[in-house]
Amino acid sequence: MSLLIVTPIVAPLLAALAGVAFRERPVVQRLISLAGPLSMLGSGLALLVIVDSDGIQATNLGDWPAPFGIVLVADLFSAFMLLMAGIVSLAALLYSFATLRERNIRFGHYSVVNLMLVGVSGAFLTGDMFNLFVWFELMLIASFVLLALGGGRRRIEGAVKYVAINLLSSAFFLSGAGLLYASTGTLNMADLSVKIAQVDNQGLVTTIAMFFVISFGLKSAAFPMFFWLPASYHTPSIDVTALFSGLLTKVGVYALIRTFTLVFANDVDFTHTLIMVLAGFTMVVGVIGAIAQYDYRRLLSFHIVSQIGYMLMGLSIFTPAAIAGAILFMAHNILVKTSLFLVGGLIAQFSGTESLNRLGDMYRSKPMIAALFAVAALSLAGLPPSSGFISKLALVRAGIEAEAYVITGISLFVSLLTLYSMIKIWNSVFWRPAPQDAAGPVTEKPGGARLALMLSPALLLIGLSVVFGFVAQPVFELATAAAESLIEPSAYVDAVLGETS
Repeated sequence: MSLLIVTPIVAPLLAALAGVAFRERPVVQRLISLAGPLSMLGSGLALLVIVDSDGIQATNLGDWPAPFGIVLVADLFSAFMLLMAGIVSLAALLYSFATLRERNIRFGHYSVVNLMLVGVSGAFLTGDMFNLFVWFELMLIASFVLLALGGGRRRIEGAVKYVAINLLSSAFFLSGAGLLYASTGTLNMADLSVKIAQVDNQGLVTTIAMFFVISFGLKSAAFPMFFWLPASYHTPSIDVTALFSGLLTKVGVYALIRTFTLVFANDVDFTHTLIMVLAGFTMVVGVIGAIAQYDYRRLLSFHIVSQIGYMLMGLSIFTPAAIAGAILFMAHNILVKTSLFLVGGLIAQFSGTESLNRLGDMYRSKPMIAALFAVAALSLAGLPPSSGFISKLALVRAGIEAEAYVITGISLFVSLLTLYSMIKIWNSVFWRPAPQDAAGPVTEKPGGARLALMLSPALLLIGLSVVFGFVAQPVFELATAAAESLIEPSAYVDAVLGETS
């Protein structure tokens, strides 16, 4: 079991090192790079099956017993997120095989991607707050390199903004971790779950919780700490943007859900009410920002912000049904948002621009791209029977059951505005006649095997989203079981501290 848990960390690390060894052989690098996503996908699926049948799995590295050593823990939530991360990273890599310049490959693009996946896997599986900080820092370093790789003023500006705000997040994280250790004598999450209630000064605990709200809020681009994301996510190559949209902010949300169910659950009236307020503002500000944009990627970047609000809504309501809705929404959003960016890459490949003002009439010439966008866009807006409808319905029902009418009403209103912004893209890119100043034809349009390689990842993700919508019951049951385990963490604590508690 220990081998299975460490595989999604070790495999992409070895792939990153092997990529450096074959830096002059791009074809070999492409093949090696698949080890990271495939290991995450396979391990996530296997761990889901094992955890579902045998319970939460924990491994103490170096034979140091918890809470003193490094512990990796797989429960339904972490295994499910590992599986989703494997799917979207595989899709993004396959897309990059058709679009990435050979110069970037020689500069180590695929090795850096796999290093980022090491950080993602470690963040999902760690059972220790300090090691969560370490995995976040590895993600930060790798993602900064991916943003800046290839140069250009726009990319460097985006990378600098990105790294500056994430360094601020890291400072809050490290400060919170130091205060947490000083108050409890431990940073093991399971041990913290037990000892945090024994701290005499619970006001101090709530203050420490605010450090993590700020840190994880910055990393997940929650209001008012979202401004860095639209300023940076539209600058790198489209495969990097798609990868970031599917993974990085979701790791921040994962950390919020994990810590504010397992560790900081003693002052729910304050902490989770604050998160609810942030969720509402995140939804509204994000969608208004999206409506105001006329650049495809910037518009979708603001939607990343808006959709984070729905996930925080589920956490803030703090019932099993609401947490389950948040997990469902994360899965839906990971698939759909990544696919929309990949579709945007196809649009840019054929038109030479991402400006909505210079596009039009593509439904006639590119009906396949139009169909892919339409399915994904309707799912993002939450129309039935899509995955977006299923996940939003779960959140709305949970909100009504908990009598959280204000945040539920906001979520419905934002869904309407999301639909409006998707119609705006459809009309600008696919429906209206091309404007007189439309972008000229690109010199090299993708075709044949290259086009198939670009289309297949978007088809895969949108297809999975459609299946999710039509066969929602098994996924809903999985999310509910994961949510119940998060709300009542005794099984998690026993799995980690069983022999020492």
